[in-house]
Amino acid sequence: MENSTLWWLATGALVVAELVTGTFYLLMLAAGLAAAALAAHTGVATAWQWVAAALVGGGSTLLWRAFKRAQPSVAPARANRDVNMDIGEKVQVAAFKADGTCSVHYRGAHWDASLAAGEVASAGTYRIAEVVGSRLILKKN
Repeated sequence: MENSTLWWLATGALVVAELVTGTFYLLMLAAGLAAAALAAHTGVATAWQWVAAALVGGGSTLLWRAFKRAQPSVAPARANRDVNMDIGEKVQVAAFKADGTCSVHYRGAHWDASLAAGEVASAGTYRIAEVVGSRLILKKN
């Protein structure tokens, strides 16, 4: 059997494994094996086919990892505006209780609210920083 056929079979096996497991890195390794198959089609020696597989597969994996690390981290769902439309909205606080909690009128209902860590309790306008269960966590504007 030709080397290129073996490389293509291995490429297909990695693509199937990626579809089963959902591991994106397997696709990059499969790209490396496809590069080795193309090198085999051009008649390159077997050792250089392995080098092509390692450089393309390993290089693309390292590039993807560097790209992912450069992306900003995603806020947890309870503080992520993309997940919860209440994050960032403003509420008016008339007064706080002694324990730092209050009741605010928001979206036509009364909500229990408390201050985020480090905030000072004083009446005024606050921004919703998180929603924990049915409690709003507030930060001063």
